Amino acid sequence: MHRIVLTAQVEEPVEWEKRFRTHGDLFRSMGTNVTYFGVGDDNVVAIYIEVPDLKRYFELLQSEDTVDAMKSDRVLRDTAKVFVLDKELRY
Repeated sequence: MHRIVLTAQVEEPVEWEKRFRTHGDLFRSMGTNVTYFGVGDDNVVAIYIEVPDLKRYFELLQSEDTVDAMKSDRVLRDTAKVFVLDKELRY
């Protein structure tokens, strides 16, 4: 599994969360069944998911369905940043 963190600024966090919770089918199409998320300062949200196919994830991230979902959720798309957590540090 590939670990992904996506951050973005949203216009209204409470409304964003309500709408975000309706996108289960989109996340399942990415091969995941659990998504962790939180809201920080300045209306920045962070989403963590694990996906089996990184190429498919990025294809879906750029898809019209995802773009439409982000618009509907009032995500400021130009603030979106994706991090692939591909390094590990154990203590």
